[in-house]
Amino acid sequence: MRKLTFLAPLGVMFLLATTAFGQQMDFAFGLSTTHAKAADVNSTLPFPPVSLTGGIYPSISGDFLLKKNLGIGGEISWRGGQANYDLSQPYRPIFWDFDAMYLPKLGPHAAAELSAGIGAESTRFYSNFVNCSAFSCTNYATSTHFLGQFGAGLKFYARGGLFVRPEVHLYVVNNNVEFTSPYVVRYGASIGYTFGGH
Repeated sequence: MRKLTFLAPLGVMFLLATTAFGQQMDFAFGLSTTHAKAADVNSTLPFPPVSLTGGIYPSISGDFLLKKNLGIGGEISWRGGQANYDLSQPYRPIFWDFDAMYLPKLGPHAAAELSAGIGAESTRFYSNFVNCSAFSCTNYATSTHFLGQFGAGLKFYARGGLFVRPEVHLYVVNNNVEFTSPYVVRYGASIGYTFGGH
């Protein structure tokens, strides 16, 4: 419910911005996976950092052009199923970012997509008990770290504004002590739609 409360105003903002600027706007849904440095199997630490490699990550993204090929956008991607931290602690990483975008056309049926921005990696560590505050109750604690995001994709238009986009993202996560590396690569593909022409 909280995600819907956050995404609904964001969608309205994108629609209003597109109307105001008279430019193109994209929305997409994707699936991807991640790769990071492998865990050290010879570590003597009681709880050594684990690798962020693997898992299926659904994602939702959107962007709109401000002027010619330049625009802004954002994306959220989360691990679809919980992973196990050192075989004892269930967890789920979530990556989100806001970006500057460069979207040059490569012909009538293709466009490149380059992005760079900032955001956060929020990892939820789940427990068997519930913590309540004045506003809500949860069964997890969250560890959040600032990140920089660099991405590249190639949109292939199938019909009208419908596109398929293979893509790759590099996250550089500040102080990512729970995991083996500050560098996480997420790669996969999205399907989406361009409003306002392409």
